[in-house]
Amino acid sequence: MLLGLSAVAAFAGKGQVLKAWMMVVLGLMLSTVGIDKGVGVERFTFGLTDLMDGFSFLLLAMATFALGETLMGILKPEQDTRQDEQKKLSDIGSMKITKEEVKEVAPVSIRSSILGFFTGVLPGAGATIAAFLSYGMERNLAPKEKREEFGKGSIRGLVAPESANNAASSGSFVPLLTLGIPGSGTTAIMLGALIAYGIQPGPRLFVEHPDVFWSVIISMYFGNIVLVILNLPLIPYISKLLAVPRTVLLPMILFFSITGVYLVSFNTMDVFIMLLIAMGAIALRLANFPLAPLLLVYSWWLDGRES
Repeated sequence: MLLGLSAVAAFAGKGQVLKAWMMVVLGLMLSTVGIDKGVGVERFTFGLTDLMDGFSFLLLAMATFALGETLMGILKPEQDTRQDEQKKLSDIGSMKITKEEVKEVAPVSIRSSILGFFTGVLPGAGATIAAFLSYGMERNLAPKEKREEFGKGSIRGLVAPESANNAASSGSFVPLLTLGIPGSGTTAIMLGALIAYGIQPGPRLFVEHPDVFWSVIISMYFGNIVLVILNLPLIPYISKLLAVPRTVLLPMILFFSITGVYLVSFNTMDVFIMLLIAMGAIALRLANFPLAPLLLVYSWWLDGRES
């Protein structure tokens, strides 16, 4: 837990370490809202039953990034004409990866996969944390000219988090299958499903239920093959989303963000809370506060508490 909290320095820009730590404290404060799972006491609910379960990670992520980015785009609209949008799309070029890009990102992928795997092995950590950590690590390890590309379409910044979160998803199964301790929120759900079927994950799983253990391993290989077959042909079509006008794209993001949060709990209070957090996130962004440490610490603390 302390390792995860100290890693926020990776997301702080030059001279902004104090701001990153302030966001860590804010993330910890938000994680205390709700019923204490240790003693069952309500904390900072102000008598509202809607706050007894605290804030979900999805709500916080949608508010700080999806909804916050959308509202920032509305506050600062770009006056792009249709010709400008078509020019941007044509400047993308080919979707095929070149040999030079393979040589550049191969070490990045290996480093990020190793970091992501060991992050996933840690109980309570997950793919989201691994992605943030690997992005910050690669930004610090990149040469100066490459470091300036981060946030502007850097291929290193794309490969690092994607490699890490894929590796973390596999790594989270290690504590689940060997010790019976979930490594992430997803494996915590799987733990409950296995117990419901009378299967107790742990050291005896290899002896008592080898079919379950090897089925999980085989499914990982099978899933990756299916992802490659589906994703590679769809890349040119997915990239066409860049041609969608902002006047159409921003309302769609607003609609799906609000609908997604509402469908999790079917509680309108979550929508109002998301709007309030989004407005606070905009104010923090205008003050040049990094939001990644807040989400990182909240996710780490929430997953660790549930595990």
